[in-house]
Amino acid sequence: MINPYLSISPEVQDALRNGKPVVALESTIISHGMPYPQNVETALRVEQTIRENGAVPATIAIIGGKLKAGCTPDEIEYLGKKGQAVIKASRRDLPVLLARKEDGATTVTTTMMIAAMAGIKVFATGGIGGVHRGAQQTFDISADLEELAQTPVMVICAGAKSILDLGLTLEYLETKGVPVIGFGTEELPAFYTRHSGFGVDYRIDTPDELAAAFKAKLDCGLKGGMLVTNPIPEQYSMPKEVIDKAIEQALREMDAAGIHGKQCTPFLLAKVKDLTGGDSLDANIQLVLNNARLAARTAAAYSRLTV
Repeated sequence: MINPYLSISPEVQDALRNGKPVVALESTIISHGMPYPQNVETALRVEQTIRENGAVPATIAIIGGKLKAGCTPDEIEYLGKKGQAVIKASRRDLPVLLARKEDGATTVTTTMMIAAMAGIKVFATGGIGGVHRGAQQTFDISADLEELAQTPVMVICAGAKSILDLGLTLEYLETKGVPVIGFGTEELPAFYTRHSGFGVDYRIDTPDELAAAFKAKLDCGLKGGMLVTNPIPEQYSMPKEVIDKAIEQALREMDAAGIHGKQCTPFLLAKVKDLTGGDSLDANIQLVLNNARLAARTAAAYSRLTV
């Protein structure tokens, strides 16, 4: 059945039709993750990195009530300038945004959904959401984890954001049957830092093996996606103790301000950036570029297996 809300760019459509590798990218990082114009510059740089590594980028967003799989530079500029005025759109937001013909910046959840609708198998992002600290009382668990449990897309990230409860996040993913792969590591990376103290399910060292594992999952009809955690490059990794100290202070300030729900992550990331003197923003950009490179190479390997 044709989805009347889905709009695939001509370049992405051509790539999918001809079996070329495509990598999905989210748009929350543009509208909510960085200030303008750095957000637009980074988004275009990530797209260029994907092209340089042999794949076609598909930045995903909701614009004027359309699920866009592949945004133009002008559309990326529009999202960047509009910034946080663009609604951060998760699964629950889609029906109303589409009906009202509004804009939405896609999270990991909605990017996975739209990528799957378009037939895109590989998605590069910064970090996924997860189980928030104190979730035993608040039940604050990211919709990203549920989407990983049901949507057949490989998500390549730098681990779960270190503002989360990483142990409970891994337990949740295990319960949902989501494979957590460490690329070149047996330890779960924690976004700004390479080290978390928690192990992954499997270590894989090449894009070809990642592609083969994902193809085997799909060939067997196994539900859900695959999470690939790719550590931030060593030279950009921040000391765990510095990040942990900044996160603890940010959490205290968030609680004091009474912030909750979908505002938690943007508040915490912005506060951590301030507390680290901007170092965390630089690290964020580098880890996204690193994930884009791996995603492009993995998508290329997957396309060779499925030609």
